[in-house]
Amino acid sequence: MADFPFDLIGFDLDGTLVDSSGDLAAAVNRALAAAGRAPLTVDHVRPMIGGGSRVMLRSALLATGGDHDFERLYPLMIDYYAAHIADTTRPFPGVVAALDDLAARGVKLAVVTSKIEARSVDLLRRLDLLDRFACVIGGDTVAAMKPDPAPVVEMLRRCGGKRRAAFVGDSAHDVGAAHAAGLPCLLFAPTETTASGADATFGHYDVLVVALERLSAAGAPVRSSPVPAPHRP
Repeated sequence: MADFPFDLIGFDLDGTLVDSSGDLAAAVNRALAAAGRAPLTVDHVRPMIGGGSRVMLRSALLATGGDHDFERLYPLMIDYYAAHIADTTRPFPGVVAALDDLAARGVKLAVVTSKIEARSVDLLRRLDLLDRFACVIGGDTVAAMKPDPAPVVEMLRRCGGKRRAAFVGDSAHDVGAAHAAGLPCLLFAPTETTASGADATFGHYDVLVVALERLSAAGAPVRSSPVPAPHRP
């Protein structure tokens, strides 16, 4: 196991490690109901997830008549979500076993998400996943969010700087941030066939370790240089 090609793997959270679409859709619909609008389905909300809660709500409002009431509705959505953050959210099948497999190989694990740090930590704790990660970088941990590389650079800094690292995500934001930070990106795409610029894709966590090994064998760039200080605009 000592010859595993990576010693640090960063993960996005929503849509990558956990399926939170039901709870996020419920929070969006709480805000829409307060505005007198019809609810959206989970499938409609799912593509809006990934850029942070403000982007998600604004997208939902624009899809249902306009975002003119955004500032009033946003706190309603956030308060509801905080109280129902793990009603239906669960790790994707195979996640826990894959994380344990990587840890057994000596791989350090981290989370980099657009969800704010305190809420991310709360969710991971409720799902009994928090202790598996060396750090959790949220959307408010540094001054920028993905696709800016700053959160990924901060992950690298906190995890020792000089690392053979890769990133696992589910969106173009993850790919952009990873590549800008000099890391290869593996995309979790259980129902999609497009790579969205990722170095590779995988459809189930049962094959994550093999997919990472193939990613390295294919010659994807592996960071091995000191990490610069994070950009703070």
